[in-house]
This record gives sequence, structure tokens and C-alpha cells, in this order.
Amino acid sequence: MTNPASPVPTSDARARRIQWFHEARWGMFIHWGAYSVAGRGEWVMNRERIPLDEYTRLYVENFHAENFDPDAWVRLARDAGMGYMVLTARHHDGFALWDTATREFNSVRHGPRRDLVAAYVDAVRRGGLKVGLYYSVADWTHPDYPDAFARDWPQVWQSEAARQRFIAYYRAQLTELMTHYGPIDLLWYDGCIPGPLDGAETNAIVRSLQPDILINSRNGPQKEDFVNCEQAIRPPKEPIAWEACMTLNSTWGYHAGDSAWKSPRAVVQLLTETARHGGNLLLNVGPYGDGSIPEPSVRILREVGAWLQRYGEFLPNSERSPFSWTKLGNVTVRGRTVYLHILQHVGSSLCYAEIANRVRGVRLVENNRPLPFRQEGSRLFIENLPQPFPNPIGISVAVEVDGIPAAITPQTTFWVPG
Repeated sequence: MTNPASPVPTSDARARRIQWFHEARWGMFIHWGAYSVAGRGEWVMNRERIPLDEYTRLYVENFHAENFDPDAWVRLARDAGMGYMVLTARHHDGFALWDTATREFNSVRHGPRRDLVAAYVDAVRRGGLKVGLYYSVADWTHPDYPDAFARDWPQVWQSEAARQRFIAYYRAQLTELMTHYGPIDLLWYDGCIPGPLDGAETNAIVRSLQPDILINSRNGPQKEDFVNCEQAIRPPKEPIAWEACMTLNSTWGYHAGDSAWKSPRAVVQLLTETARHGGNLLLNVGPYGDGSIPEPSVRILREVGAWLQRYGEFLPNSERSPFSWTKLGNVTVRGRTVYLHILQHVGSSLCYAEIANRVRGVRLVENNRPLPFRQEGSRLFIENLPQPFPNPIGISVAVEVDGIPAAITPQTTFWVPG
């Protein structure tokens, strides 16, 4: 396959493409595949050194997806207030959820006997959300991949010829994903190890097929559209779009023994924290092997969605906040509005001593009810907060200010007191 001549996208083109990403600010990650039948997480093949024939017999052939209803997935994402979805089209085990011509190890030839990617893409598009596909470049079951059972990622290729064959293989799979399903809004790379995988040239191929696609920065020497962090919130120092990827419990793929569910308040805390730094939260669900989403995930996401229906004004196009940590909850910024997300009960009044601007008004976000306030030097006092809070997660208060919101004393270190 020859590489098309594809110029590096201009900043204006990138800004146009990525506008929806900033407006959405949060989405649903879905780790689902044959490993979901095992119920021990998505790395089960590697961790337990399961041979391909055993993995196929026990898990692939028992992966029937009999309760797979992508429209239900989309309804849940919409109920949660999410703007996009990202499905694992192929994880590290190499089992493709579409009818790839590159090998028979896919969901049309085995297990469900259907193209799961096609059903997912159609449902997401019908639901009005943005379509994302996760693709792991690593493939434990490909003959040219260096080491399926490495306890760290493998570091070197068996030979240059093996590397070149593998690159041709994964490019062929990406070409299928980028040409068979209409517009794809986001490509989420993972497992881009060992390098080099000639990612810049591969991304040029992807962009030639999907000019408006967003691509994360895991498969190439240059920054693409956005960067990711996993299981932690680490905003980049440079002004680039970014996304924190988190699990609802402790694992990505379904794990029957993992009941460490985050509370709805903890999810809101994560969402407001990423928004405080001008980033997105991609929150994972791990469906059962049959395709249904575990009830705790459904309940948590719907409770967060109900909270956002009342207080989600802050979320679209939230900007990097100049304000430091607070014991109230997170503080986000959009335009000339400062949002105090009060997730820890403080009574009917509070003092916030961070805003350098003159305050023009304060209101309760859920009903725009004005709240009495006064500024005394560096301190803002707000009165008549509802008692008890009308939502168990917490409330949001909007503070309208003159000019661009600014902090009295910026935080300059990474240390945050406990």
C-alpha cells in the first residue's frame, strides 16, 4: 500500500474538527469482546497465558452477544448527558468485532456471527452522538507480533520483515474500519508497542479516508488531535485538547469479581475536575459477554445524567480554570462565569476567597434563582443556599464576573493539601 501525500493539518482545520469534542466534554468508553465471556478483565489471555486454541474454544465461541442492543447503549449514554461513544473494535487479543478480510479471527466467522461494529456505528449515528472506534495496534494472536505473553510490552521485533508485514496488516484493518461504515468521528489508538509502527504515515492514510476524524496521539511521533491519560487526571501543560479515561469500577473489560463501583458523586467529582482543566472525561463501561451493561453502571450513569440535567450548564466548552483547590468541590470556568460545584455540604452560606474580579451576580444554576452575596476585599460571601441540597450529589452555583475570571493568588505548585 502506498502512502498518500497528506499535509499536516493546519491549526484552523484542527480547531474546526475538534469543536464538537470540546462541546461534548464527556463520553462513554466500551470495552467489550470475547474476554467479556471470561469475566476476568480484558488482559485475561495475556495474564493467564491462554493459548489461542483454548481462548477460541472457551471464550470466542461462547461470545454470542445474544442481548447486544446498541440502541440501549446509546440511550444510556444520552441519559448520562454524554456526547460521544468509543467501542473497542479490536483489543490486544486480536479478535475483531467486524468482518475483516485480513483474517478469520472475527465476530462474523466466530461467536456472534455478525458484524458488531456495523450495528454499533448505525445505532450511535441514529442516536445523534459522535462515533468513536478504539483500535489496538498490538495483536497477541498475530504471527508477527513479538510476544503475546510478555509481562511488560515487548520491546523489539523479530525482524524488519516481520515489522513490515505487521504494519501492512494493521493498516489494512484500519482501512476497512475507515471505509466500510461511513463517517467515523474519532479514532482511539492503543497498544502502539513495540515501535516504530510508522504511525505518521498510517495517520495520513486514515485522514485521506476520513478527513474530519479526530485521532489521539498514541501512534506517531507528532501530536495529533488530542492526548489521553488513563486512571488518573493529568492535564497536559501545553494547550492541546486532552481526555482522561477512567473506569466505573477498577477494570476495563467485565470482571465478575470487581464490585469497587464509583459513586455518582465520585463520577461528578471526576467530571468537574477534568472540566476544570479544560479536558474531557471518557468513562468506561464493561458489558457482559451477552452485550448487556451491568446494572450498577446503568444506575450510576443515570444518576449522573439526572444531576447534569440540573447543573450541566458549565460543561460544554468549559475552559481551563485559574482557580486552585477548594474543600467545597471543583471550580470550573466558562466565559465570564465561575461555577462553584458544591459537592461537600457546607450549610446555608459559604465564603469563597479566590476571585479577583468584581462579582456582578450569583445564582443557583438549577433554577437561576439569585442568591444574596457580598464581596469584602478578597472574600466572596454567598447566602441562602438551599437546605437540604435538592440533589444528593451536590449543587452548582454560578458566579458572574466582570472580565476574564482571574484568581487572586494562582497556585504554582503541584502539591494539594489533604
